[in-house]
Amino acid sequence: MDRELDKLRNIRIEDYTYNLPDERIAKFPLAEREASKLLIYRGERIEESRFSEVRHLLRAGQMLVFNNTKVIHARLFFRKATGAVIEVFCLEPYLPVDYAQNFAARDSCEWSCMVGNLKKWKEGSIACDFTYGEATYRLTAEKVRQQEGELIIRFSWTGGLSFSEVLEGCGRIPIPPYLNRESEASDEVRYQTVYSKEEGSVAAPTAGLHFTRAILNDLKEKGVHVRELTLHVGAGTFRPVKAETIGDHDMHTEHLVISRELVEQLKEKTGDIVAVGTTSVRTLESLYWMGVKRLAGQEDFFTLGQWEAYTLPQDYSLREAMEALCGWFDTACQELLKARTTIIIVPGYRYRVIDAMFTNFHQPQSTLLLLVGAAVGEDWHKIYDYALTHDFRFLSYGDSSLLEVKKS
Repeated sequence: MDRELDKLRNIRIEDYTYNLPDERIAKFPLAEREASKLLIYRGERIEESRFSEVRHLLRAGQMLVFNNTKVIHARLFFRKATGAVIEVFCLEPYLPVDYAQNFAARDSCEWSCMVGNLKKWKEGSIACDFTYGEATYRLTAEKVRQQEGELIIRFSWTGGLSFSEVLEGCGRIPIPPYLNRESEASDEVRYQTVYSKEEGSVAAPTAGLHFTRAILNDLKEKGVHVRELTLHVGAGTFRPVKAETIGDHDMHTEHLVISRELVEQLKEKTGDIVAVGTTSVRTLESLYWMGVKRLAGQEDFFTLGQWEAYTLPQDYSLREAMEALCGWFDTACQELLKARTTIIIVPGYRYRVIDAMFTNFHQPQSTLLLLVGAAVGEDWHKIYDYALTHDFRFLSYGDSSLLEVKKS
């Protein structure tokens, strides 16, 4: 196993690149969500369709799993008396650490943040005024400490608003930096999935942006089992791989919430499991390994390290792993499992949960492209060449693909 892991860690990121012209990056969404193109890869063959045809491509009995996270207004702008503008980008809650409790705070809370123009913020607090409803409020920010390259910022305000309402009134939607534009009013709607509801992400699970309520209703009527999970997408999803080999790249931690109901349904799997987006893929696969950790007698199964999936016992079935988690739900008398994952999925990984995935087209030399390579092998070259030569739009607001996972 050590030799196999070393081989995976030595994957060179330059082997997972392609030329992506700037004009192929979709800067804005299409007028209609379901109007995007859809590349279909199955049986090692490529077909082309429209996303509106998804209702005809999925079968009764399949399980379609969505990430219901909601993008927050994570970008906050403060203007000092000198005129300098300080941008505070909220990454994840620090105190209270629980997302729901933090968003419900009524006077103060702390977040781990990235700060733009930090050199202009020497000392003291900074503030911004904003309107919510018919009233005006003031949000104050002060530096608490530096931690692992990020700043812990304490926010405080008066007036009885929740921090969720503060962000809604004061912040902006954090669209991806590679769009090279400021967010617009349309992004408030289009950079959210129609089923988003659990606040916490600083980036959208973009594979889900193509779905409409009409498509979801049609799929349910057809007998497709539509299920939800939550993984809050962090800014690290945009972080480029700067190391020469993937073993020298540190993955970001993301928080996930899984219901007991979903675990029980996965345990009784009868049809294919289709993940909507790489965030759902990472969550479902992490969930399997958390079950394996509990089977191996590890008490701290709530966290999954970057390379643990490659060092844990490899011979447990999905049912056995889910039964182990069901045992925890019984013992803990809980209905939700809250956990953290830093899993990295690279070529050589064997998928344990999903059979197919919906996903957009990803940046060159990204961990998401490696995840796709793990699903389709070297055919990722063929898939991306087809997309580039057949006028597909790329990245967050781009077109979609439905990829069948190669099972070895």
